[in-house]
Amino acid sequence: MTKWFNVGKIVNTHGIRGEVRVISRTDFPEERYKVGNILYIWREKNEPLPVTITSHRRHKNFDLLTFEGYTNVNEVEVFKGSILKVPDSQLGELPENEYYYHEIIGCTVVTEDGDELGKIKEILAPGANDVWVVKLTNGKEAYIPYIEQVVLKVDVKEKMVTIHLMEGLL
Repeated sequence: MTKWFNVGKIVNTHGIRGEVRVISRTDFPEERYKVGNILYIWREKNEPLPVTITSHRRHKNFDLLTFEGYTNVNEVEVFKGSILKVPDSQLGELPENEYYYHEIIGCTVVTEDGDELGKIKEILAPGANDVWVVKLTNGKEAYIPYIEQVVLKVDVKEKMVTIHLMEGLL
């Protein structure tokens, strides 16, 4: 069974030549939106519609895309609110110590002493490094920076992250 991963959401059209405005949810917009790549548009209760990218550019906080065979605003108007996805077969290999969000979210966080702290529920990307939001076993949240001084080991197969519990972290 194919797993699908969100790349972005089509929030509006842009201009009259079939361009769509996308809020990206991918770490790799240059790769995902490369001319010639195939993305899949998921609309409510419909099968995924494969589309081939013919252009990509950045405008303000959006990625603007056009698709092969869609050259008019009226043809892409129906895509508003749709999600762009890729199948797991289009995920590439990452360098060492880099991970896809879906590999990290849901991991159990433990200290180097083996004490369980909670599970990673979200990843924030505020700037220099990602911050992992951990739902602690007591119901509160903690913010763990993804830096080598804190994150000691990531085991995506076992869904386990070991951290060094620095003073003031929790």
